Amino acid sequence: MKVCGVIMAGGGGTRFWPLSRQKTPKQLLSLSGKDLMINEAVDRLKNITDEEIFIVTNEKQYEKMLKAVSSRQNIKKIMVIKEPASRNTAACIGLAAINIIRKYGDGIMCITPADHCIKNEQEFEKTLKTALKEAEKNSIVTIGIQPEIPATGFGYIKFDKKDEEKSKRVLEFKEKPDKETAQQYIKSGEYLWNSGMFITKATLIMAEIEKYLPKTHKGLTEIYKALGTEQEERIISEKYKKMQDISIDYGILEKSEKVRVVPGSFGWNDVGSWDMMSALHEPDAKGNILIGDVINIDTENTTVYADSKLVTVIGIENIIVAETPDAVLICSKEKAQEVKKAVEILKKQKRTELL
Repeated sequence: MKVCGVIMAGGGGTRFWPLSRQKTPKQLLSLSGKDLMINEAVDRLKNITDEEIFIVTNEKQYEKMLKAVSSRQNIKKIMVIKEPASRNTAACIGLAAINIIRKYGDGIMCITPADHCIKNEQEFEKTLKTALKEAEKNSIVTIGIQPEIPATGFGYIKFDKKDEEKSKRVLEFKEKPDKETAQQYIKSGEYLWNSGMFITKATLIMAEIEKYLPKTHKGLTEIYKALGTEQEERIISEKYKKMQDISIDYGILEKSEKVRVVPGSFGWNDVGSWDMMSALHEPDAKGNILIGDVINIDTENTTVYADSKLVTVIGIENIIVAETPDAVLICSKEKAQEVKKAVEILKKQKRTELL
């Protein structure tokens, strides 16, 4: 069966404001200093897929996405799919699935987000290949990360410890816990971090969408019929905007009886906010990450990103400073997840030039 990559790249990256904007979100930025995050995601899948890689992105980012991945077309065929609206991961994955079904009849989808950091790519490929074999058995396979610390910023997957297969039966999905609960999860040895990566047949995920999200399935079916016709763009715009805004986790995985998890350990991290920059950059002896033109005096455990000006920090701890030509962010590291609230305020104030 054909194996296709699917990269979910439609998010706004609001927790990386002011660097990340609607038209240039974090997946179109080089946060690592090596390459754009989307290109790093494509490179990780090039040895796994034997067909093209499908990238699903928001229409506001579409043109820049095409330009960004043009350098990768020589190593892997890439199809960029445009979402007319943001409708979360269930609709996003469904949109990719119907394109694969139309083109190949069916295919195994290796679905990953565009904004992850993976340090051991050989082990990552090995884990995905194990998951591919399980997906061939008509399972929806998710990748669970062996937890290293009682992290409170990730969701968790509870699995059946008695299951002796390489993939384990999923018992329950858990939302981001508090620290005490996370410590209990780690101690029990029956929880993995939820990586947000899935491997499944396109026809199987569509069958599960039909079962658990029938309205979304109906809309996707109408879009499928319009693919390749003169009505394609109009039908996609009309039907997609009406779909339920729900994640694949809530909509399908928490209900489906076909979900299994493959444990993995390959230096994974979800680079979701400024406090996670340590996944991409090695801190100095005092725990600081300093990017750009920065003068640092007596500062500890602080991240500074200077884009266009000299930034000087003196005597501060556990702070994030991000400077761009038109905005500056200063916040404590413990409040890094709340940066998106500033974006919400800007939306209410209709300050679109800063979004």
